[in-house]
Amino acid sequence: MEKWECTVCGYIYDPAKGDPDNGVAPGTRFEDIPDTWVCPECGVPKDNFRKLA
Repeated sequence: MEKWECTVCGYIYDPAKGDPDNGVAPGTRFEDIPDTWVCPECGVPKDNFRKLA
């Protein structure tokens, strides 16, 4: 699964870890996170993330 980076603060979303503190279970693909989810570090919307190569 691909990792995604916040273009504002550099937070890395790792699907293997998820974001359990904000309701995203480990193993959740970025594409499957609800559109209402925001960066847990800086609060920007999901569309401010880019896929890491």
